[in-house]
Formats: sequence, C-alpha cells, structure tokens
Amino acid sequence: MKRIQLIPPKQIDVTIQLPSSKSICNRALIINALAHGNTQPENLSDCDDTQVMIRALTNMPPTIDIHAAGTAMRFLTAYLAVTEGTHVITGTERMQQRPIRILVDALRSLGAEIEYTKNEGYPPLKINGRQLTGSEISLPGNVSSQYISALLMIAPTQKKGLQLTLTGDIISRPYIDLTLELMRQFGAKAQWTDNNRLKVDTGGYQPRRFTVESDWSAASYWYEIVSLSEQAAVRLPRLSEHSLQGDSKVAELFGLLGVSTTYLSDEVILRKEGETVSRLEYDFINQPDLAQTFVVTCAMLNVPFRFTGLQSLKIKETDRISALMTEMKKLGYVLTENNGSELSWEGERCEADTNPAIDTYEDHRMAMAFAPAILRLKNLRINHPEVVSKSYPHYWENLSAAGFGIIEE
Repeated sequence: MKRIQLIPPKQIDVTIQLPSSKSICNRALIINALAHGNTQPENLSDCDDTQVMIRALTNMPPTIDIHAAGTAMRFLTAYLAVTEGTHVITGTERMQQRPIRILVDALRSLGAEIEYTKNEGYPPLKINGRQLTGSEISLPGNVSSQYISALLMIAPTQKKGLQLTLTGDIISRPYIDLTLELMRQFGAKAQWTDNNRLKVDTGGYQPRRFTVESDWSAASYWYEIVSLSEQAAVRLPRLSEHSLQGDSKVAELFGLLGVSTTYLSDEVILRKEGETVSRLEYDFINQPDLAQTFVVTCAMLNVPFRFTGLQSLKIKETDRISALMTEMKKLGYVLTENNGSELSWEGERCEADTNPAIDTYEDHRMAMAFAPAILRLKNLRINHPEVVSKSYPHYWENLSAAGFGIIEE
C-alpha cells in the first residue's frame, strides 16, 4: 500500500487484541538465548522488530540484517560480542545512519572485538564473539536506555559481572528497571546499588517458561482514539495495572484528557468520560515513545501543551521532532521546538492542506499516532501505511474492526 484514506466510525465499542510488548519480547529473547533455553518465550509479537530478532537468534547467519529494528541492532551487538563466532550485523540505509559508537566503545572497553565495516561510529559492524574481561564502566545517563540494557543483559554471563555507573541525568529509567526485573526473573542478580550505580553478579541465567504481556505503547493509540471520540468503549486484554512497562503511564496521562481506565483481572476497559484539562505539560524523559501520540491528541482537542525530555526523538526511526512539526503543519498546527528536546503548542494555527496526506518517514509511530486524527478532521490520508508492521502489524485491521473505513489508493 502506498496510501490509504481514512473514514471515521460512527461509534466505537470494540475488543482489541493488542500485539505483545516489543520491549519485553526482545529482552526476553536475548536473556532466554543467554540462558540456553530450549523453548522460546510465549506470546511473542509478530512485529518486524521481534521477528528479525527471532530469525537472528535461531539461525545465526554470518551476516545478520536487522532491517530497521533499532532495538535488535543494540541488543544483538552486545549479544554477539559475547557469543562464539564471527558475524556482521547490518540494517537499512536509515539504520546505517543511526549512531552506535557509545555502545561499541563501551563493549570494547570491556574487551569486545568489534570493527566498523563502513562509516566510523555507525553500522554495519563486524563482531568476533569472546569472553569479556572487563567489569567496570561509566556511561552518561542520558544515552539510550537500550545501550544500558544491552550491557546489563550480557553481564551475568561474564566472569566478573558488571558494575555500571551512570553520570548526569538518567533518561528512560523505567526501561532500565524493566530490564533488571526480567533478568531477575531468569535468575540473575542485578540491582541498583544507589541512584546512579548498577551491579550485576556473575552466574548466568536459568531457563524458564515465560509469557509476554500486551504492549502498553500500542494501547496508547486506543487511548487516543477514545479521547478524540464523542463516545467510545474499548476493551484491551492482557494488560495489567502493575505492568513492568514504563508506557503504562499512558493510563494516568489520558485520565487528564477525558479517558477513564477500568482494570479487570486480565484486561482494561477504556471509556470516554471525565473532563479534559485546559493545558498539558509533561516531561517524557521516561516515556519518549508516547510523545507523538500526545502531540496529535492535544492539538486535536485544542489543548495547548509543552512537552520536554524529547531529546532521544531525534535518533529514532526518523527525527521525530522535525517530522511532527512538518506533518502537524499540514493539519494547520504550528509547533515550536526548543533546545532539541522540547515541543510546545500555544494555539498557533496556519492554513491547513485541503487534502492532507501524512508522510510516515519509515516510522511506525508516525502512522499510528496520526491516524486517529480523522476523528476530528474532514479527511486524512496516510502515506506508506505498511510501516506499522515494525511494532503493530494488525493496526489497520484493528481500526477496521472498530468501524474505521480504510480505502487503499
């Protein structure tokens, strides 16, 4: 599909089977492989990012192409560094423009043998797996949490474990906590020793059966849909109030935008009820993947906002700050960027495109965050809608089941 046209539903009352958590899937796959588990974790996602990880860990070919999967690039780089054999890991053109020097330097300081095959500081990488001898390292706390998680997950398999110090402000701490909890569930001893230091003991992992819960990041688009609807009820199975996922914060935040969350034993129910705040300010340092959802939602609700902690958005699948500013202008909204880490909107408008078509920039979250805007617009098209396969392959099918019209052009 090159473009789809969206038509809003008349009413929404639906049960949606969300994909399982990509964050948990990819961590569980790496940990399970390091534990030499005989069975894979259950309820794995069929999204691109998880499937490339499964193929890589199952087949271990000499050249591993992870396509556009940033998580797979980072986690597999660390995994291959401690796994016997020589491999090249590569990806799409965009992936080869995403920096990885911080992780490579960290692994090299621990004794890893890694070289760049094209441009210094960027994939592809040639990795000779070996036992790492180093055990202490320091990193800035504002680097991608995936670098930190990658280092933590391989640490129990090393002779001396790992002591990791994070300097300055620590971003995305919930993702680090998620990694630590999953490591502990597989028998590792891993913990914060104070506010900025982590310690992982040697001793390896123990294989176990593991089932992955649904994805709270994917749930955010259904919260957006309910918020932008006049009346709606959406049931989402396999979500827990006490989830390990940092993006479960979405429930509390959307409570400020008129969405109630009812927690049952194995599902949540979203309803449109309650008041919407007149202005929203929030620091997304711990939930950067929710930023696009809230930018679009607040603008559509005419709620001015100031969102901070967005610095990691510039090195995602695309520069999400730039992409948001460009695409929101098509809808008639003028956003303001500040310091590469803030986006705000104080009600500034411009002339909207007559027939807006949202570009997705090879970024799944651009497509999924903008699609619900049709609930407040006369018409909307999404270019290259297939990008959702990266994390939520059945997104358009689920929208169709909820009553949205989807016309291929």
